[in-house]
Amino acid sequence: MAVVNQLVFRYSFLLLLIAVVATTGASQEEMESNLSRAKESEALNESAVQNPEEVVSMVEMSMRNSTERRKLGFFSCGTGNPIDDCWRCDPNWQKNRKRLADCGIGFGRNAIGGRDGRFYMVTDSGDDDPVNPRPGTLRHAVIQDEPLWIVFKSDMGIKLKQELIMNSFKTIDARGVNVHIANGACITIQYVTNVIIHGLHIHDCKPTGNALVRSSPSHYGWRTMADGDAISIFGSSHIWVDHNSLSNCADGLVDAVMGSTAITISNNYFTHHNEVMLLGHSDSYTKDKQMQVTIAYNHFGEGLIQRMPRCRHGYFHVVNNDYTHWEMYAIGGSANPTINSQGNRYLAPANPFAKEVTKRVETAASKWHGWNWRSEGDLLLNGAYFIPSGAGASTSYARASSLGAKSSSMVGSITSGAGVLGCRRGHQC
Repeated sequence: MAVVNQLVFRYSFLLLLIAVVATTGASQEEMESNLSRAKESEALNESAVQNPEEVVSMVEMSMRNSTERRKLGFFSCGTGNPIDDCWRCDPNWQKNRKRLADCGIGFGRNAIGGRDGRFYMVTDSGDDDPVNPRPGTLRHAVIQDEPLWIVFKSDMGIKLKQELIMNSFKTIDARGVNVHIANGACITIQYVTNVIIHGLHIHDCKPTGNALVRSSPSHYGWRTMADGDAISIFGSSHIWVDHNSLSNCADGLVDAVMGSTAITISNNYFTHHNEVMLLGHSDSYTKDKQMQVTIAYNHFGEGLIQRMPRCRHGYFHVVNNDYTHWEMYAIGGSANPTINSQGNRYLAPANPFAKEVTKRVETAASKWHGWNWRSEGDLLLNGAYFIPSGAGASTSYARASSLGAKSSSMVGSITSGAGVLGCRRGHQC
C-alpha cells in the first residue's frame, strides 16, 4: 500500500508540474517560479482541509447567537440567511465594511480576504496594460503583495484585456455600486489563499491569453490561452464567492480545480449558461480528494443547462439553494465524490426526460451505486427526483457537512437577495 500511495503521489505531482508548464508558457525562470508557488500552495491547501464536526458546530453556534440577538431586538431585518443577517441589518454597514469577513459560513468561512489591510479605492475602469497596470485600476489593486480591501468609487464597467490574476489576502467588495466585469477576460485565483469576491456582475467572459500578464509587483509572465471562466480557482484555498451575478461566459461560471479546497460559494445568482460549475480537475487527478466546497443560498435561474455543480473526488455540501431552471440535470459527478444535498428546492423543467436532479457522468451503475450521494429534506417539485446512492449514514457525509440546513420551505426567503444586492427584485443594500 505504501508503494501504491507513493506512486499516486508522484503521478499527482507530475500532473501538477504539467499544469504549471501549460499555464506559464515557456521560460525556465517562469517554470521554476510557478513550480515554487505550486509547492507552497499545495502545502497550504492540505492544511486547509477541515474537521467537519468543528465546522458544523461553529456555524450552528453562530446561527443560534444570531437568532437570540434578533429576539432581543438587535436586528430588525432578519431573513434567516445567516450571512446577510450578519451585516445587512447594520444601518452603518458602509462604515463597517470589513465586518463582512466575519460573516462567512461553511468550508470557506475562514477566508478573511483583505480584512487586516488598508482600503484601496478603484477609481479607474481601464485595463490598458496588463504588465504595467495604472494605480487606481482593479488590476493594480489585486496584484499587490499586501492585504487589501478593494472598493469602488462609482459605478463602472471593466473590460479586462487579460486574466485578472489575483494575489493572496484580497477582498473585492462592490457593495453600494454597480460594477460589471464583462466582454473580456475575467478572474483567475491561482496558487493563492484568502480571497473574497463580493457583489460583482461577471458576464460574457472571453478566452484570452498568449500574452504577458503581471501577477505581483515583482513578477509577470507569459500566459497561454485561458478558457473564459467567470471565476477560475486553481490550486488555492480559503476562497469565498458571495452575492455575485454571473452569466453567459465562454466556459464555466465558477470552476475550482487542482487541489483547491476550503471554498464557499454562496448567495450568487446564476443565469443563461451551459456548464455552470466544475469542481475537480479530472477523474485521474486524485489530489482533488481533499476538496471541500459549500454551495449555499444560491439561485440557479433561467437559461441554465447543467453542472450546478459537476463534482469529482471531494466533499460537497449543497444546502438551501433554489433550483428553478435546468435543461439537462442539476447535480452531476464522476470519480466517487461525496454529495450531501440538504434543504434545497428543486423545480424540474417541463421536459419529461429531464426531471432527474442527478447525473453520474459516464459511469456504470455497478460503480456509482457505492458513491455517497444523498438528499435530505429537499423539496422536489414538478416531478423532480433525486437518485441517492451509497450508505444512508456515513462518515463521508460528515466530511461533506459544513452548516446546519434550514427547512426547504424557507429557501424562497433565504435566497430572495441572491446575486448583486440592490440590482434585482427591488432589493437594496
